Amino acid sequence: MEATPQTGQTRGQRRLKLVNFEIQENHISHETQGLSDKYLVVRRGKPFKVTLLFYGRMWNPNTECLALQVLLGEMSAKMLVHFSDKLSDRHSWSARIYPGNIGRRVVTVHVCAPVLSSVAQYQLLVHISSAHEQSSYVAGMFVLLCNPWHKDDPVYMPLDAQRQEYVKNDYGMIYMGTDINFSKQPWSFSQYEPGVLEACLQLLQVSPQHLSNNHKDYVRRADPAYLSRIICAMVNSSDDMGVLEGRWKGSYKNGVNPTEWSGSADILLRWMASKGNPVRYGQCWVFASVLCTVMRVLGIPSRVVTVFNAAHDGDGNLITEEFYSSTGQRLGISKDSIWNFHVWVECWMRRSDISAEFDGWQVVDPTPQEMSAGIYRCGPCPVVAIQRRSLDIPYDTAFIYASVDSDIVRMIVQSGKVVGKKVDTQWVGRSIFTKSIGSDVPEDLTESYKRQKKEQLYRVGDSGFADQCMRSFSEPGKLTYTAVYSSRSVGPRPPKQDASSLDVTLTIDGEPTIGKSINLTVTVTNPTNSARLLREHLSAQIKKFNSSPDKSFWTSHQDVCIQPFEDLIRHHSIPPSKYEAFLAGDDIVKVAVVIKDLKTKERVLAIQDLNLSSPKINIQVEGGDRIQMKKECIAIVSFTNQLNKPLGNAVLTVEGYGLLQGKHEARLTVLQPDEKIEKKVTIIASTLGTKVLSASFSHCSSSSVLSRCFHKVTVT
Repeated sequence: MEATPQTGQTRGQRRLKLVNFEIQENHISHETQGLSDKYLVVRRGKPFKVTLLFYGRMWNPNTECLALQVLLGEMSAKMLVHFSDKLSDRHSWSARIYPGNIGRRVVTVHVCAPVLSSVAQYQLLVHISSAHEQSSYVAGMFVLLCNPWHKDDPVYMPLDAQRQEYVKNDYGMIYMGTDINFSKQPWSFSQYEPGVLEACLQLLQVSPQHLSNNHKDYVRRADPAYLSRIICAMVNSSDDMGVLEGRWKGSYKNGVNPTEWSGSADILLRWMASKGNPVRYGQCWVFASVLCTVMRVLGIPSRVVTVFNAAHDGDGNLITEEFYSSTGQRLGISKDSIWNFHVWVECWMRRSDISAEFDGWQVVDPTPQEMSAGIYRCGPCPVVAIQRRSLDIPYDTAFIYASVDSDIVRMIVQSGKVVGKKVDTQWVGRSIFTKSIGSDVPEDLTESYKRQKKEQLYRVGDSGFADQCMRSFSEPGKLTYTAVYSSRSVGPRPPKQDASSLDVTLTIDGEPTIGKSINLTVTVTNPTNSARLLREHLSAQIKKFNSSPDKSFWTSHQDVCIQPFEDLIRHHSIPPSKYEAFLAGDDIVKVAVVIKDLKTKERVLAIQDLNLSSPKINIQVEGGDRIQMKKECIAIVSFTNQLNKPLGNAVLTVEGYGLLQGKHEARLTVLQPDEKIEKKVTIIASTLGTKVLSASFSHCSSSSVLSRCFHKVTVT
């Protein structure tokens, strides 16, 4: 880069001709290859090379002083250039010339930023002074990031395999659905796409903290906990110029359905192009994946984590309440909710604001659910604090703890009264997954969040029930309540009373698949020495992953008799004709059974949530899934109708950011059973890294997509 005089020298007076940032060599040394071809990108605490090329008269180290200066807002650090072969001081900026690094008109300077420098874009100046004159030059801009390779950096991660996965890998896997039948979606974090680095830096520049006091913000950017808290708020647009606007119901016509996103670059570059207007729309996995991209770009090790059966504790009592009718229909009258899955991010760091025992993975959740210090953000919260139930550790530990480990009190309501109750200690946070290192297989993180608890199954009438609930009804059919709970017991379940004990389980048989019957098994155990007449109520409802269910689309009611000490097994089947008119592509089916003892009036509830697997879309890239940059390849996308009915106005859509321009479609007026619809597309990648081809299939009998597929392509 040509050196620009900062003072008023003419070209004939200029001493410094060129400043070479040695971008290729520095990027290899600093593990920043691919992040930018425009700027030098380096990591704090590690020296980088800058080569100075002079005009005819070389710098004279005996009579002249050579100094470098870095500028960041109002902050400045000036470094006298020394001849030395010593290691750099990790606490201050330094500039050294090692033996052999000076020539006739060329000198190579090794610059090192303190290991606790602020993450930002800096300006570099060069000063040459003697007893009689001084000249200064603008050398250019460089970007400084966190350094997980440096043991003194708070984001230091000791194992190279971890750094490769959680910092450099541009590809992840998101787990969705339910824990008994989850689906996988690949995601391109896209940190090496042109413009993504600039978008990540711009997020910091337009944050409310920077706009209100840029000097204070620059100073605090040395702390990864501060960075994660700022970026967490900036990924959503609820109270700032953030990236994504959330939407969980209604139409997505004036934006993008969250299920259609497959990578972060498209989102971040749209945000940059809009000059601060939010991109529409995001849901939890989209918010989390974009946050993970920004954190990896900034050098903070990060991974996307899915919590299955995540609770939203609306009233802050660490208990989640659910209400059901006497026939098993879920009622939407609680402040609390349970999402079938919720996705957030873990960031790796040492925290200077809390004790060292809470270092390591920290939960950072950008989905705008609740405010933290007046802003829609959540975390960083130590995973260790969640496991230990250290709820006073910052930030937002009680809320996150309730998300993964609160107890559910499920109540059966009839005529305004609670007629049955069950406390379930196992449902919330039943599985917690992230992508394994070097593999798409999920790594189970559940034990790192939760200590083992023993299940409690209490019912109205149990003598050992410690939780006292006081309730009143303000109007018919509407429940208001104040609940007072004792501390949770994790001891053994109280002994059963002879006259009030039934065990009920509800299981899903096989893998539920769209177009096929949903098969259920209800098992009732009578541990008493008396025969009992029971009434069985079953209910199935459709719900979104993050909402209360709609009205029941299928019910079953029958009286049965159970003999003493018998295990009564009941099989049920929900045919496709019962759910096809109600089910949209990514919906969840909630099934509940209530068993009522007709003599004692005891009621017992059991539930299951399930998602139906979609018919598969097949994507094949000719020559394999590793393609060469700027070389055309053919991808063949096909869908076979495996349902036993024709599908009208069938549409197969293919798209892929960084591989295809726009959407490509194949259409058929009628797709008969066992018939195939196919689309052949030519893909070409202009940049290196991981890309995702996505395909969807829809037809006129359904308002939503029937099937969706994502396929990873590696560009070399």
